[in-house]
Amino acid sequence: MSGHRSSRGSKFTDQNEINELVSRLQVLLPQLNQRNNSRQSVSKILQETCSHIKNLQKEVEALSEKLTKLMDSMDISDIERRALEDFLQP
Repeated sequence: MSGHRSSRGSKFTDQNEINELVSRLQVLLPQLNQRNNSRQSVSKILQETCSHIKNLQKEVEALSEKLTKLMDSMDISDIERRALEDFLQP
């Protein structure tokens, strides 16, 4: 019986953690922040999160391409280029 309780308590804690994370996501997403402050569905928040992440990935790719073109057009040595690439690596 106590195992059942801990399982329930664990589920309750997990649900609270999920609710907290979803609330944080809602605050972070610009699309949801611009709308009224009413509570959005979890599904909508997760969809918006995925969409926002995809858009950020596209922006990173575009900026990486621009940076590559810029570096190619600059007259820098291989050592400077490697140092800059190392600096920009996550």
